[in-house]
Amino acid sequence: MILEVTKHQVIPGVTALRMKGSIHTGPDCRRLEHEVTELIREGHKRVIFDLSALTHIDSAAIGSIVRCFSSLKKSQGDLRLAAASGMLEGTLKLTKVDRVISLFPNVAAASENFAIAAPPPDAPGTIR
Repeated sequence: MILEVTKHQVIPGVTALRMKGSIHTGPDCRRLEHEVTELIREGHKRVIFDLSALTHIDSAAIGSIVRCFSSLKKSQGDLRLAAASGMLEGTLKLTKVDRVISLFPNVAAASENFAIAAPPPDAPGTIR
């Protein structure tokens, strides 16, 4: 299945990327990283990956997720992963990604976690 990515503002200053399908080596990984680069360029640095409709990821996708996290951190932002289940959740835990990037049961819980944390100094209020 082709990767579909949609973005929406969850709360002011927090943007979710909902992924549907699967992320594999090549164009899917580049697309994910490009989406995050564009968000950073637009000033959206607090991001949630909504994984609820994601069916599969490979090792390259794990690397892309970690690179996205690193890019956001370098920009004084952060990344949360939400709604990973089944094999996907198992893969994130097996590779110990969950020790580096926080996992949450759903987008609401991830956004609440961001709300508790202090907002970045230049957090925009809406998606442009």
